[in-house]
Amino acid sequence: MTDKIWLAARFQEHRPHLHAVAYRMLGSASEAEDAVQEAWLHASRAGTDGVVNLAGWLTTVVARICLDQLRSRTSRREELTGEAPPETRGNGAPAVDPATEAELADSVGLALLVVLDLLAPAERLAFVLHDLFGMPFEEIAPVVGRTPAATRQLASRARRRVRGTDRVPAGDVGGKRAVVEAFLAAARGGDLDGLVALLDPDVELRVGAAGPVPARGVRGASTVAGQALTFSRGAPVARPILVGDAVGFVVAPLGRARAVFAFTVVDGKVTAIDVINDPARIRELELAVLPE
Repeated sequence: MTDKIWLAARFQEHRPHLHAVAYRMLGSASEAEDAVQEAWLHASRAGTDGVVNLAGWLTTVVARICLDQLRSRTSRREELTGEAPPETRGNGAPAVDPATEAELADSVGLALLVVLDLLAPAERLAFVLHDLFGMPFEEIAPVVGRTPAATRQLASRARRRVRGTDRVPAGDVGGKRAVVEAFLAAARGGDLDGLVALLDPDVELRVGAAGPVPARGVRGASTVAGQALTFSRGAPVARPILVGDAVGFVVAPLGRARAVFAFTVVDGKVTAIDVINDPARIRELELAVLPE
């Protein structure tokens, strides 16, 4: 067996792991597959002479490629608004079957993907490689160009963002989450009466807008419930999430946040719902994964 055939066989063995790393780094199955393919081209050109831990070496190669993509993505966001999802290419046709992509996103956790997407590239890499895949900081540090101690701090900051440990939400988070999940279930089922039952009679729905434009608002349980049914198309891809110190949900097709709903819940009733649907404002929110 030639070295090239041997390497190809070993690479195929590690491909699922490499794709899993790349997907959590990039949040896109098509971009993850591209990163893995680029890693193969790099490995086949460079060879693996002297490589003791092939899995670790390949993981590092994929991580470097993903870090470059994340940094490029961040630069584009500074220049563009309304960026198309990376799952569409050229003619706008999906590069990956949407059902497959949705299944993969759900297996990882839509809320986690959303929060990861808000991290700085180096923070995301340090958190993913260490917290999700157990790579030592000594091996991660050269990839991000930091010392192991500084890399540990990157992961720590990311961990606090992901878990919301910089703040302790006031009140009964479990109870508030139950109300939000009941709201989602009623919206998914088109249950107007069920929605009204969850709302305070004077509930207000405020839909935010970009820049200095004030939020649009409607008030009253019946009106807000009827308005909520118009959002039901996004309910299947909505997941509960911590929004600052409030419980809410994020609408995230393919793991990319399109709208965030923050709920004010008092004595088991929803008294206000704030909807944030501007990409720039979403990136400024303090989102975190709710504990199970």
